[in-house]
Amino acid sequence: MANALHVSRALARLCRPEAQSARIADLGAGDGQFMLCVARRMRRPGTEVHLVDRADALDETVVDAFAGLQCKAIPATAEAHDFLARPGPPFDAIVANLFLHHFEAASLRRLLELASQRTALFVACEPRRSRLALHASRLLRLMACNDVTRHDAVASVRAGFRGREVSGLWPDPDHWHLEERPARPFGHLFLAARHATL
Repeated sequence: MANALHVSRALARLCRPEAQSARIADLGAGDGQFMLCVARRMRRPGTEVHLVDRADALDETVVDAFAGLQCKAIPATAEAHDFLARPGPPFDAIVANLFLHHFEAASLRRLLELASQRTALFVACEPRRSRLALHASRLLRLMACNDVTRHDAVASVRAGFRGREVSGLWPDPDHWHLEERPARPFGHLFLAARHATL
């Protein structure tokens, strides 16, 4: 789906260019492979990546791969809401990949509110709710994907976003630059950058 490309481009465009490193949190990080792909594209030695997931799925080989990029992977086994509610220094960016569409509107609104308090830059790449994406998700059977994968792909597209649905849930929009658009081929990109950081 090219999500790592979309996210890394957004981070490169919006992260402070004078900063040699960055402190990033990835919500719903899973095994860490997605942010590893992003880190490889960003090429920012010294970057610290907090990999947040309620499951402890991070593999040591992923941690070693981050180290090979001169980046530090920090596992954080926690629910995203709980992690964001903890006191601590702000993040240069918070990222979510194929994660936001799992939440009902009220829970997502609260998650975005917490994120807005911990960063000046939020980037999310989600499934796009469209006929084309739904049609493509149904073609997974031709790739010999199992029943669970085929079901999850269709469900994710139906739960995805379009238009400015995420922007409508973002708190205090007057103080943020919000961008929401298709991320080809089947993704939906949402960016929130605090005005003072632009």
